[in-house]
Amino acid sequence: MEFSRLISLIGFITILLIAWLLSVNKKVINWRVILWGVILEILFASFIFLLPIGTQFFMLVNDAVNGILDSATFGIRFLFGRLGLSPGAVSETGETSIGFILALQAFPTIVFFAALVGVLYYLGIMQKVISAFSYVFSKLMRISGAESLSASSNIFVGVESGLVIKPFLKNMTRSEICTILTAGMATIASSMLAVYIMMLKNDFPSIAGHLVSASIMNAPAAIIISKLLYPETETPETLGKDVKPQYEKESNIFESIISNANSGVKLIVGIAALLLAVLGLMTLVDKIVVLLGSQVNSLLAINIDWTLKGLLGYLFYPLTLVIGIPIGEAGEIAKIIGERLIVTEVTSFQDLAVLTSSGVVSPRSIVITTYALTGFASVASMAIFVGGFSAIAPERIKDISQMGFRALLGATLATLLTASLAGIFFSSSSILLIQ
Repeated sequence: MEFSRLISLIGFITILLIAWLLSVNKKVINWRVILWGVILEILFASFIFLLPIGTQFFMLVNDAVNGILDSATFGIRFLFGRLGLSPGAVSETGETSIGFILALQAFPTIVFFAALVGVLYYLGIMQKVISAFSYVFSKLMRISGAESLSASSNIFVGVESGLVIKPFLKNMTRSEICTILTAGMATIASSMLAVYIMMLKNDFPSIAGHLVSASIMNAPAAIIISKLLYPETETPETLGKDVKPQYEKESNIFESIISNANSGVKLIVGIAALLLAVLGLMTLVDKIVVLLGSQVNSLLAINIDWTLKGLLGYLFYPLTLVIGIPIGEAGEIAKIIGERLIVTEVTSFQDLAVLTSSGVVSPRSIVITTYALTGFASVASMAIFVGGFSAIAPERIKDISQMGFRALLGATLATLLTASLAGIFFSSSSILLIQ
């Protein structure tokens, strides 16, 4: 085994150990859940990275998602013309792109993907896919039907996953609540996949396949970490039960398209408002902290990066090393992984795109970082999930709000766990390179 892959293996074990050390009750941990969760993670990673048929499937998914994305960009080009062209693209009339514009090229794809998912729900396809994942999780890991269904739906949607288990939320145990919040923040919605693909596809052609792979792997990883952090001590209402997704079907397919497209618009507005507020506030705090920190540097004759990104880079540096990022690249990667905590994964993926195009980091590091970033593990997202689930089940607002930060910790560890697994299976001879 290559030394770098061995480091990732140590990282995988280390992250599990960290979650165990932070557990609220180490004596009652259900090790069947942990064991089967790890087995599922390893089986999927082996299928994707090692087996020829798995690699072919990976590339098929990558090409399919990119093909769907190309369809989404037709409407963008129609509305925004040259401004909607992704970097390097040329329109039918010969116009060239002026560069990447997040609001005009990536965000509009959310509307298309939201409508597409709505159509798949209307046709009953999405429910069957979610139920299949849920069946595997509940039967092998022996978790409740409700939490396995929520974790499965989170592979494809965001906070809307709460709606598929709405009838069960009021009677869920605290451990179940921790699991559904952790799974929500450890995965990404399909509508957001397009945003990250748009940012990276020119320098990272296989990004779509890796994002889909990461989101699937993060579901069992979230269950593993959440059950280590907050083990089950009660008897869930849906334990051993096959729970079906709750879905209010529209009267016709056109209503489904219109309704979900409007939901996509609301999501765009929410994301844009969040970025404007968070990035502005972070810059303000940055200025204050840097001003005070510069005085400390002068007084103690030291050289510390006092920016929030720099400080978070220091915090995540050991974890970045242990998941398999080389020492020479760990400093910049740690900042990107760390900043997600306060400025969301959108900014982190954008910074990763810049780093990728610069060519200063290796393909292995870019792949591992992609898996580490694939999740809604940020303070802002935590507020969205806590608020969303509290609105669905207001009688559980106390339990949901109390689980927020623990679930955020769990989601962060879950994405790092999947990243370390990607590091274990991604070798220098892998054909799943970024070119």
